[in-house]
Amino acid sequence: MTDELIPGRTCPLHYRYGATSLARAAEAECETLYVVGGLYGNDVALDALLAMFDAERVPKRLVFNGDFHWFDRDPAVFARVQRRVLGFDALRGNVETELADTSAAADAGCGCAYPAWVGDGVVERSNRILAALRQTVAQCEGAAAQLAALDMTRRVDVAGVRVGIVHGDAESLAGWGFAAEHLREASHRAQARAWFDMAQVDMFACSHTCLPVFHSLPRPGDDPRRFTPAVLNNGAAGMPNFRSDSSGLLTRISVHPVPQVSAAQRRHGLQRGGLHVDALAIPIPPDRWQPRFLAQWPAGSDGHASYWQRICAGPGHEPADALHSNAD
Repeated sequence: MTDELIPGRTCPLHYRYGATSLARAAEAECETLYVVGGLYGNDVALDALLAMFDAERVPKRLVFNGDFHWFDRDPAVFARVQRRVLGFDALRGNVETELADTSAAADAGCGCAYPAWVGDGVVERSNRILAALRQTVAQCEGAAAQLAALDMTRRVDVAGVRVGIVHGDAESLAGWGFAAEHLREASHRAQARAWFDMAQVDMFACSHTCLPVFHSLPRPGDDPRRFTPAVLNNGAAGMPNFRSDSSGLLTRISVHPVPQVSAAQRRHGLQRGGLHVDALAIPIPPDRWQPRFLAQWPAGSDGHASYWQRICAGPGHEPADALHSNAD
């Protein structure tokens, strides 16, 4: 183990908050909560998800939980995305945290803290994408200061159910502890259960890892009819999450079922203790989004090399891959 900061691979100390920091009173309460992580500067997805949120006719709240910038290299697009996102409750992800740091000493690269299973080429390209975005934010007056002012976590209650909203995991802004790959391991699930107790929450809503997973973690003695601890990772709002499906995803937590107008957009979900917990597809029409992406990240660019194939065909992931429960 080394204390050396490897750009894109390691997690800076100032990203860490600890699970116990979430053991606090809720900052907000609502009947319907939208959690939107990984918008990645996709303004087409932003149009669609705001229309979905507007259709909800109950006390509601929308939280952007980080990485709402990434593909928006064009300063005009960047400024428009930031203005609209900051009109709602917004947290900073690693992207926003790095863009907020304008010092010459900033050396965490993209701040993604990529695990070993992610190839070096991806890491190197992500670091260069972040460097390109630094040039963009420098052209948007006041944008870095706005990002620096954002919190890293949020506590929201939905009908008495305690939701901890983070970008990464229970310990860190860029933590991968809620990645589907880690939650497959029984030893790690034991750690995740401990985080629920430390944070005193019933659910963690997160993103960061780019693949969606709703993972229930029942404990001995839990009543299966009530809500058991669950990790709700929406994957990405601004990119495809499933094979041959161009849609992004958001997490909806509500005492009300999905409105009929959005019912066809439900990809997977669960019901616990009177709550409807669903991953809703965000329509991203390829004929609108792909030209906008290519205008900012043409063939040969780092953004194109890392993301174009996923934008066109989606990852090798199916909705059935995103719903898990382990009592261990």
